[in-house]
Amino acid sequence: MIDTQEILQTMHMIREEHFDIRTITLGINLLDCSDRDPEVCGRRVYDKICRVAGKLVSTGEDISREFGIPIVNKRISVTPVSLICQGDPRPIARWLDKAARETGVNFLGGYSALMQKGATAADERLLASIPEVMAETERLCSSVNVGSTRAGLNMNAVREMGVIIKETAARTADTDGLGCAKLVVFCNAVEDNPFMAGAFCGVGEPECAVNVGVSGPGVVKQALEQVKGQPFDIVAETIKRTAFKITRVGQLVAREASQRLGIPFGIVDLSLAPTPARGDSVAHILEEMGLERAGAPGTTAALALLNDAVKKGGVMASNHVGGLSGAFIPVSEDIGMIEAAASGALTLEKLEAMTCVCSVGLDMIAIPGDTSAETISGIIADEAAIGMVNQKTTAVRVIPAVGKQAGDRVEFGGLLGFAPVMPVNPTGCADFIARGGRIPAPLHSLRN
Repeated sequence: MIDTQEILQTMHMIREEHFDIRTITLGINLLDCSDRDPEVCGRRVYDKICRVAGKLVSTGEDISREFGIPIVNKRISVTPVSLICQGDPRPIARWLDKAARETGVNFLGGYSALMQKGATAADERLLASIPEVMAETERLCSSVNVGSTRAGLNMNAVREMGVIIKETAARTADTDGLGCAKLVVFCNAVEDNPFMAGAFCGVGEPECAVNVGVSGPGVVKQALEQVKGQPFDIVAETIKRTAFKITRVGQLVAREASQRLGIPFGIVDLSLAPTPARGDSVAHILEEMGLERAGAPGTTAALALLNDAVKKGGVMASNHVGGLSGAFIPVSEDIGMIEAAASGALTLEKLEAMTCVCSVGLDMIAIPGDTSAETISGIIADEAAIGMVNQKTTAVRVIPAVGKQAGDRVEFGGLLGFAPVMPVNPTGCADFIARGGRIPAPLHSLRN
């Protein structure tokens, strides 16, 4: 039971500390929609999504209004398109985008391929279409899994993704490379992630499921303001207690949405997802621990403590925690990260170190437009290797800003925010990327 004190604390978090439910994401299995004719497949996809998710947005709005809890996004994730497409995937992409508009969701994820061990013909067709599709659709998001702890790294896919990201940036240059903000490259992608751009409905998921992503960096920061100067034991305990309260609200919303939609509850993702709004920043939590700026020595240790404490507190509040769960560090979506990057305190190399202990990886980072495809592939390979060796999910979502250099600024608007263009190490890696093949899985992958 949720008692009166918890209700009062939740009201304070919403009014004063930027707390919200970041997303209700409805996962939908599309394996039964496959057909040799892409138009027929696309129409089946559209019909099923509209039938299953027709009341998703209105249900989220009703819950938000009745409970007084902001629910920022309503989203859909679907079976990776490469698994249902028997021909040209572009017609399916258009039907998916139409379904997103028809249902009124903010984003639809699942224009995806799982290539950790190799590529099918369908995977290759989907990859080739990504730049065009990301440029021509509004709400569709794409992801590609290029590695895993069990399979190693598919360096052919890594090489291709560098080229694809460059082409996507070029096709969306008039919007500062917005297409790349809807495209993420994973290692160890998870099947129940409710957050975009990497959400898809995995093959191990049920026919449909309601997954909820919570947020609340501002809540954590204000809690830490009450324990200034205290030892890290106290800091960790404070974060755990706060994460528990945040996740309890997420569980409430998830179960309510599940009941009203008549769709099973999947998981609560208890990630701390920031926004560009002041007071809603993961970087400011790290600074509240005593850092002058995010990126200073000690940042990785502070982030490790934060991530661990969030997980420990969250799992006590819900039996079904999943997704990514921890702390996100997207540069353009976090005002503290933006300021740290603009001041030079936060570099790409420091961000890479931080990804060893956070929820995802190098996220929403603008880089100079003349960065080569091989360099982008090298960045992906480094980040994927961190995930592979450490048995965790890592990702890369970088945006080459066409015509811009380090120190310039890109604007995406809304939750995607804005960001300074960050410098990239110019030392070449072309011969390394050209090798292709597979980097073998680490020895500790053999756990049977």
